[in-house]
Amino acid sequence: MFLSLNNVSIRMQEQFQIDPSERVRLLEARYDNLRDRVLIVNQNMIAEYKKLHQEIKEVNNDVRELKTDIFEIKNSVIKIVEELRFFAKKEQLKVLEKYIEFWSPLKFVTDSQLQKALEKRGDKDTRTKKSLQSSK
Repeated sequence: MFLSLNNVSIRMQEQFQIDPSERVRLLEARYDNLRDRVLIVNQNMIAEYKKLHQEIKEVNNDVRELKTDIFEIKNSVIKIVEELRFFAKKEQLKVLEKYIEFWSPLKFVTDSQLQKALEKRGDKDTRTKKSLQSSK
């Protein structure tokens, strides 16, 4: 039994003959479903747009804050560089170190140590005693 495609389509049309009012009702139902789907898609698009718009605002605010922070950091670095000009250089520190070694401030004596040393030695110079007493 070999059926042609035309015969099959004719038989199907005969089997599925629907009266026009039923067909209109089915088409209206399809249209309503499509309309509902389109409304849902539109609502989702609007919600996504609002969410993206809010995220863009937040990103823009973050970028502004970052720019402000970078500007402040640049200003701080500039101030630090300006202050570094007033710091002593390595060569200057070496010169100071040589002077300090030459003077040997650790070998200096205090007034009380000098007075004790003079008393031990038995120095009776009044000028030295008076200057020590007046410095106290």
